[in-house]
Amino acid sequence: MPTTPTTEPTVQQLFDLTDRVAFLTGGCGHLGSAMSRALAEAGASVVLTSRDAAKARAAADQLPRVGSARHFGMALDHMQPETLADRVREAISLAGRIDILVNNGHDGLGNDLTTVTAAQFSRHLANATGYFVLSRLVHDHAVERGAPASIIQLGSMYGVVGSYPDAYADICAASPVAYHTLKGGLVHMTRHLAVYWGKDRVRVNCLSPGPFPSEKAPAAMVERLCTKSPMGRMGQSSELKGVIVFLASDASSYMTGQNLVIDGGWTAW
Repeated sequence: MPTTPTTEPTVQQLFDLTDRVAFLTGGCGHLGSAMSRALAEAGASVVLTSRDAAKARAAADQLPRVGSARHFGMALDHMQPETLADRVREAISLAGRIDILVNNGHDGLGNDLTTVTAAQFSRHLANATGYFVLSRLVHDHAVERGAPASIIQLGSMYGVVGSYPDAYADICAASPVAYHTLKGGLVHMTRHLAVYWGKDRVRVNCLSPGPFPSEKAPAAMVERLCTKSPMGRMGQSSELKGVIVFLASDASSYMTGQNLVIDGGWTAW
């Protein structure tokens, strides 16, 4: 009978985030709150952010605690890149270090390709600037510590494929062209950073969900979107919990530069 090598980690050990610190932006939103809970449930200490510090602290207080894990909430606006070095230092001061970065915060845009202005388009792309600055700060922190790190960018299925015009027609604005441009750029930023930072043991991957509409989405649009999905339904925020732990943990230790699409088969058509 074959035996398991004594040095081989178990599945439980691979997914265990005990003694890790995760820094997650946009931790109070529809998807961010579910991912924050997942990281906490896996044993990590979580520093979650919002533009509203009180809201972030309240959300952190609600996270489950495993063992000696501690959670913190703090204010951060990734659309103000000049402030991000101070925010990262604050997170390190609170939690001691950062092992995992989840770039999830998002400054939204409602204008589609028929109405968006040049200024609005350019501002929306600045989401990527914030993601990059935070990624570089966490990379440099890991190198200074001589420790590995996992960086996870939040992309979208709309960074891979175009949208169906008939899913939005006569209901709401089309999926914004600036959003598609942003998310496609994040997918490629992931690849670029991964090849430069692999030697430093800093892994960079992208998680691209979709469709995961919140309860605020127009019901008629959601109904149409369901007809475009092979699974015939929308994603639930809890369905990102497993994949965020996978990307953050040693379960994905030989994975970098990849875009993991969780879309109910949408992009398989």
